[in-house]
This record gives sequence, C-alpha cells and structure tokens, in this order.
Amino acid sequence: MSTDDSHVLAQAVHDLGAALWFGGAVMGVAGVNKAGNDLRDPIDKVRVAESAWQRFAPVEWAGIAAVLAAGSQLSRASTGRLATQHGWARAGGTKAAVAVAGAAATAFAAYSGRKIGQLTEQAAKSGRPVDVQDASKPSAQTPPELASWQQRQRVAQVLVPLASGANIVLNSYLVQTYRPGATARGLVRKVLPG
Repeated sequence: MSTDDSHVLAQAVHDLGAALWFGGAVMGVAGVNKAGNDLRDPIDKVRVAESAWQRFAPVEWAGIAAVLAAGSQLSRASTGRLATQHGWARAGGTKAAVAVAGAAATAFAAYSGRKIGQLTEQAAKSGRPVDVQDASKPSAQTPPELASWQQRQRVAQVLVPLASGANIVLNSYLVQTYRPGATARGLVRKVLPG
C-alpha cells in the first residue's frame, strides 16, 4: 500500500463516518422523535424515542470518532497544503471547529434526552400527568421543567445535522482543492495576494 492508498483509506473512513453521523441525525429528528405521534400514551412517546436514540448512540459516536480521527490524519498528511495553498488552512480550521461543535451538540442532545426520560419517569411514578406532542416537542400541558429540556434538546438536535452537513460540505471543498488547477490558483494567491 502506498502513502496515497492510506490517504484514500482515511478519506473513505472520514466520509463514511460523516455520512453515518449526518444521516442518523436527520433520521432521528425526522423519524424517531416523530414516531411517537402514532402512540397514545405520552410517556410511551418519550420512552420509544429515548430507547431508539440510546441504541443508535454507539453507532453515531463511532461515526463522529471516524470523522475526527480520519480528519486529523488527513490534516497531518496535508501540512504542505496548509502552509502553501491560499485558503486551505482557514477551510481546514473551520471544518475542524464545525466537527467539534457538532460533537458537542450531539453530546448535549443525548444529555437532554436522558433528562427528558428521567423527568418523564419521575412524573409517572408520582402520578403526575405527563402530556407531550412527541419526544422533543411539548404540549400546553407538559410540565415546565420537562418542556424546557425538550426545547433544549430540539435545538441541539437541529444543530447536529447542520454541523455534520457543514462538515461534509467543507470536506468536499478541501478535496476539490487537490485538483491541479485549484492547487495552482491557491499557490499563486498565496504568493501574490490581492
């Protein structure tokens, strides 16, 4: 295997991880959270979504780990471009920041989901009524603390596909800068700015 082959492998691992992260996040927001609408018991709406997200979490974190690890390897392999090609370091830095922010949003969404599950179970055990539209959307009768955590989770869950999608877009930009014409233009702009 040549060094180019290892770059291909790292790129493939990165891209598959990014696809898993983005696709899973979109599926969860559009499908898992809304699936509870088909259930009558509000507590079941939360339980079903929480169970699905917990089962998916290890797979999602594997995708995130693949993005971060392979992205780091690709950055190390591109140190020459970082130093010489105009715009490359900025795009790479932005991509890294977006990936870290997306991972943080993923972690906060998971934490919020656990809080929602705990608050729902506490209310059920104490005999207090719990009413929700779906796992991340309160109704007018949702207890205020639970509604607050649902709103936090909903925001975080929207940020995850935005960040993971932005990571994919920035990665596409960086990959395209490897084309000979783009490389030449980037080097010229670095040497002759303005």
